[in-house]
Amino acid sequence: MTAPQVEPGVVRTRFCPSPTGMVHVGLMRTALFNWAHARHTGGQLVFRIEDTDASRDSEESYRHLLDSLHWLGVDWDEGPEVGGPHGPYRQSERHEVYRDVAARLLAAGHAYESFSTNEEVDARRLAAGQDPKLGYDNADRYLTDAQKSAFRDEGRQPVLRLRMPDEALGWTDLVRGEVSFAAGTVPDFVLVRGNGAPLYPFVNPVDDALMGITDVLRGEDLLPSTPRQLALYAALTDIGVAAGTPRFGHLPYVMGEGTKKLSKRDPQANFDVYPERGFLPEGLTNYLALLGWSIAEDRDVFSPAELVEAFDVTRVSANPARFDLKKAEAINATHLRALPVEEFISRVTPYLAGAGLVADPPTAEQGAVLAQIAPLAQERMIVLSDAVGLLGFLFTDGVEIEPAAAEKQLGAGAGEVLDAATAALQALPEWTTPSIETALKDALVEGLGRKPRQAFGPVRVAVSGRTVSPPLYESMELLGRERTLTRLAAARGAATG
Repeated sequence: MTAPQVEPGVVRTRFCPSPTGMVHVGLMRTALFNWAHARHTGGQLVFRIEDTDASRDSEESYRHLLDSLHWLGVDWDEGPEVGGPHGPYRQSERHEVYRDVAARLLAAGHAYESFSTNEEVDARRLAAGQDPKLGYDNADRYLTDAQKSAFRDEGRQPVLRLRMPDEALGWTDLVRGEVSFAAGTVPDFVLVRGNGAPLYPFVNPVDDALMGITDVLRGEDLLPSTPRQLALYAALTDIGVAAGTPRFGHLPYVMGEGTKKLSKRDPQANFDVYPERGFLPEGLTNYLALLGWSIAEDRDVFSPAELVEAFDVTRVSANPARFDLKKAEAINATHLRALPVEEFISRVTPYLAGAGLVADPPTAEQGAVLAQIAPLAQERMIVLSDAVGLLGFLFTDGVEIEPAAAEKQLGAGAGEVLDAATAALQALPEWTTPSIETALKDALVEGLGRKPRQAFGPVRVAVSGRTVSPPLYESMELLGRERTLTRLAAARGAATG
């Protein structure tokens, strides 16, 4: 295996998750930033799967990960489903590659066999008056062939360790600027287990090297491992596997409540929640991009295309980014309101159909109702699933009144309001929004002397079953005279005063 031939000057980023269960929003933010950086620079994004842990990885999680990326709009230039010249793109299919590179590192003296057990390392640390928590002490660097043979005769299987350089290691981080680790602070680390299984700190840089990755954008939690990567890259370059060391950028933590990282146990951490609730891909893309980056001081809302045009990885903040669900919802609502009516109907239909309210595609009658109510509904919705509660009453014969709405609006005085509304509406010569509005205002505000909130609250609850609905008069026109009067009568029977 030798360093790949890639186009000089072209930025190549990578996204290399493990398919292990739920997809975390922080992981998708990392994917988004790598995608935006590649697209902004006219570069390429390589998608690679870290699936060497058979006990945790699953095909179901792998497919789910692909679906999540497709939904968000993150595409890639090389990797699963796309192919490319540097495959295979799943680590589980690259074991021969890792064996070959490990053997070459060993032969060149960059790696060595280590036989010490954890107990032996601890004992040596204690004997030297040191804290065992310091870990491995590099003692096996100096084993003789005779000592190695003796250990093998005992049945010991050596791990393979990288020989760390005896000088400070540093780099210019794309996000954090100058970072350095003093000489001796990072011990020789394991590349390959005694059973021959390669470890993540080894296979990840090997794959990056062989795939020509130029820019590594990854989570802040991985920053302490970067000196290991720098040392390994120097060794890989020496044996011709790498063409040099990539640039690193360590992205800030995504925080939850308080000062803690957004835990997998936090409901907001689960990416699935957002498509299921009816976030728009462009709305969630917008918000995830704000977790550590901004397009301008006075601007929060932008499209994916505007993100790509403006994204500059050196402007990513090094400070932790707090996940604020209310802000995510507000940004999504802004994108939702901006949808053309036809697009809004197309996107909201699956949620209404899933609740059994409309056909998919809607019938001609249902489509006509949606076309009229859509512009009014958009202004009152945060996510697409809101349509089920907000618009459901328009697509059913009867309506179930929410208990809280009944308690609030069908108490004392509601009967008088509903009686007056019914009388006014029964007498209407034509069933149009303006005539409904005039009749109700005359009967309830002028006739009964009620304030608008008191006058129309019982009617709204009777018609929609809720205290919040699309505009009342337009909704009643769409319901039609018969269904409206039937609901007023039903609510009158439930009113307590």
